[in-house]
Order: sequence, then structure tokens, then C-alpha cells
Amino acid sequence: MNKSHFNLPPLPELTIKISNIAKEASSKILEIYESDFAIEHKDDKSPLTAADMASHETICSKLAELTPDIPVLSEESADLPFTTRQKWQTYWLVDPLDGTREFIKRNGEFTVNIALIDHHEPVIGVVHVPVTDVTYFASKGNDAHKQTNKGLPQKIQTRKTNPERLTVAGSRSHGSERQQKFFEKLGDIEIFAIGSSLKFCLVAEGVVDIYPRFGPTSEWDTAAAQCIVEAAGGLVTDENLNPLRYNTKESLLNPNFLVIADISFDWLGIIQGLKMK
Repeated sequence: MNKSHFNLPPLPELTIKISNIAKEASSKILEIYESDFAIEHKDDKSPLTAADMASHETICSKLAELTPDIPVLSEESADLPFTTRQKWQTYWLVDPLDGTREFIKRNGEFTVNIALIDHHEPVIGVVHVPVTDVTYFASKGNDAHKQTNKGLPQKIQTRKTNPERLTVAGSRSHGSERQQKFFEKLGDIEIFAIGSSLKFCLVAEGVVDIYPRFGPTSEWDTAAAQCIVEAAGGLVTDENLNPLRYNTKESLLNPNFLVIADISFDWLGIIQGLKMK
């Protein structure tokens, strides 16, 4: 981590504290998940539930207690102007409920995502899965881990890609024609369709080789999971294999991106071939 003007504890220690905040927010989500919840719609027509706001409020209040001098950018408070954000060297980037559509479908494939961004890159990433009580976490310069329920954290890492046996992750609710063409170009592959940032986590723990995303996402959708994938040995890049960067522009939308397990495999050649079609 670049030298920050905040007096922070060591990243691994801070990561554990953030994991506990994510779990506390998840308990608020589950209270609503197990009830007859109401659905509203945001300005962009995407669904918003009481669970989003309960998680958002819990995370923001706990982060304010833990690191009162570090600003927070959450999906539910994303209307801050860039003129304010661009002054931030270090900040928390939060998706209080990633996979709202999966929440509404009640399939359990939603997460709480909390990242610490420093100099435009994620240096802490926590992804918690409320329904299964599984936590993925990492910090820059340290290993990535997966913790199931109250068990001990287990180190996770990406796998080497075997071109004869490719496995990919795809979006459960946001598939696209471009994604389908990419899958067809890869030939005979196994596809894991799953919601939220869990697709990144499948790459990080060595289950799949790549997750391509050709469609709109926001920076809070990717930051925490990017930190985990990179600590596990992978990459999260744009289509030219440049790592995703954060808070560099007015828009909070990401470019199309690839979550890659094996950085020595020639994914760029496949992507360029797809562009020429």
C-alpha cells in the first residue's frame, strides 16, 4: 500500500475488522430476506430493497466508528460529485448488497462487498455471502482466504489454465450476446452461471479459469473482489489487459472486463479475435 495520510492498523488486522462489519451487515440483510420484503426501484429502474439500505446504514456507521477520517462511497450514496471524490487518496468503496436481483429471486447468490481503495487500487477486499456465511477476504501483499461459517480461514489461489478443459463463469441475470459469442469462441467449455461477485470468487479459489463481463457494472461491484482475485494470483483487467482502476473519472461505470485466473494464458489473443469478428 502506498503511504497514506491516515494512521491505519496493518492491513491484515484491518481486514479482519472489515470482515466482522460485513457479517454484521449480513445479519441485517437476512432479517429482511426471511420476511415478506418490499421492492422499490432506483432511478435507473434497478430494484432496491429495505435490505440494501439496512446493510448500507450498518456498514457506513461502523466504518465511521472504525476509521472516522476515511470517506465512504457506497452504491446507496453514489451521488457525490467527482469534484469531491477526486480529492480522495484513500476511501472505502461499498456495495451493501451485490446481487439485488438474486436476493429478490431468493436464490442466495448475493453478497456484501467492502473495499479499501488507496491511490486508485483496492488494497483490502471483503466479500461476504449472507446465506451461506462464507467470507472471502484479502489485502494487498498478503494471501487471499476463504472462511466458511466459524471455521478457520483457508488460503485460496487461482489455477493454471488447461486449454483442453476450460471452465468459465457467467452472469445469472446479466448475460449478453457478446458473452455468448465469447463462450462459443472458447469451444467446448463448462459454464458456471451464478450471481453477484461470487463469479470473481470462483476464479480466486481455483474453480474457474475466467469470468468475462461485457456489459455495465459500477466500481463498487468489482473493487473488493478484484483485491481477492489479485491476492490469489489472478488479474481483473479491461479488454486490453490493463488492471481496473478506481475513482479516476466522473463516471463510476467500469469498462468491459475480464477476471483471469492464469495470467500466462493468451486470453488477449482470444479477445482480439473476438473484436475482429
